[in-house]
Amino acid sequence: MIAMSTVHEIKALQAEGWSLSAIARHLSLDPKTVRKYWQQTDFSPSFPRVSTRASKLDPYKATIDQWLADDTQQWYKQRHTAQRVYDRLCEADPTCTVSYSTVRRYVQTRRQTVPTTGTLALHWHPGEAQVDFGHVDAYERGNLTRFHMLCISFPYSNAAYVQLFRGETAECVVQGLTDCFHHSGGAPRRLVFDNATGVGRRVSETVRMTDLFERFAAHYGFTTTFCNPYAGYEKGHIENKVGYIRRNLFVPPPTVDDLCALNRELLDRSEQHWSRLHYKKGQPVVTLFAEDRAHWRALPADAFAAYRYTRVRATRQGMFHLDGPHWYSSAPEQANQLLVVRIGAHTVTPMTLAGQPITTHARVYGSLRSDSTDYRTTVHQLSQKPGAWRNSLLREALPETVRTALDEALRTDLKTALEALAHCTDRWGFDHAVRALGMAVEQQRMSYGDIVMLATHAGLMPETAMPGPDLTAYDDLFPAPARRPS
Repeated sequence: MIAMSTVHEIKALQAEGWSLSAIARHLSLDPKTVRKYWQQTDFSPSFPRVSTRASKLDPYKATIDQWLADDTQQWYKQRHTAQRVYDRLCEADPTCTVSYSTVRRYVQTRRQTVPTTGTLALHWHPGEAQVDFGHVDAYERGNLTRFHMLCISFPYSNAAYVQLFRGETAECVVQGLTDCFHHSGGAPRRLVFDNATGVGRRVSETVRMTDLFERFAAHYGFTTTFCNPYAGYEKGHIENKVGYIRRNLFVPPPTVDDLCALNRELLDRSEQHWSRLHYKKGQPVVTLFAEDRAHWRALPADAFAAYRYTRVRATRQGMFHLDGPHWYSSAPEQANQLLVVRIGAHTVTPMTLAGQPITTHARVYGSLRSDSTDYRTTVHQLSQKPGAWRNSLLREALPETVRTALDEALRTDLKTALEALAHCTDRWGFDHAVRALGMAVEQQRMSYGDIVMLATHAGLMPETAMPGPDLTAYDDLFPAPARRPS
């Protein structure tokens, strides 16, 4: 580095027509130095930058930055102190020779450069929507259960829809949005998602979406935007709307008997809150929502089928597992066979390779192991192999009175009762067939014809029907089946 006055003299001599070598000899400078300034054309002042030197902390700075970034999503009382950062570095690398004071200065500097407050004011246009999940409690089978609440809000009009699910998978998001689109009669032109939803995520400038959601977006023709990490204000409308819906639609906690039926009801209940005035524009929300809808895309002829397909191989018992610890039954004859499984937000359907459904299970979510068995797929095989009755899962699923009666029945009578149960299951469903079998046990009429007749009568007559004539006088004409000697 030479003085600026010398640089000025080099450029002045250059302007007078001196050659590069002549300037070097005249000023007693290395020709390479003269060439550097000979070729330079811009001498404007540059922004002053602090020169840094290598530090022992350099290999660990990226790790520390990640810890501090993760802290922004944690409770403010439960974040890293400089001491905790230093301790974790020493635990992770026993050879670390960085001093605590160096770590403390770096942590203090990083916290001063990372903004902790401040948001941007955003303008939302008609036809745009935000999507996010929240949580809400509801009673299911008498137990208070936490559900995942999918909310789609429209910032321009302040309208919103809500749907409940047991998870936050891509199937849940796609099913909920499909139902909302077809209920309201159109699809928004642009959807804004949180970076943690099950449909995909944004990493730096790269967005990766699931195959199911990409197909869904192509089906309805909307564009998708993912929020920046740690930028909740970019979807502040949906954040506030989740709280509003939780307070107004789910207090007190509702009872869930049929989740799909409740979701259909929630679409109508969501619209009941649109009669109020917009908090800024002074117009009813329902009026502004009409402007929203006017900018939507028309719906395609067919609704999107919110399923994904995967191949699995059944075990020797005809079972297969999905999502880690959740096991489902197919059919005994599918043991060790390759199956195609259709997975939706609410259901899991194993199918043959030809596309024939075997059965349908309610989809299970969570980290604990579960076992779902459809006894309709086992009752036929068990009727052909009654010797396996004692250790069958079907036996455990039947009422105690029925179980005891079949335990005491002769093998031929047991086989007959199971064949009748299989026939009634195919015709009226498993639950109805079990009720008919229970009635046959109470009346000690367990022949094939008796069980089918009782099932037929129960299927044709409503539960509130008046009792028919007393036929007990005919019972003596038809003896009860023999019992296995105890």
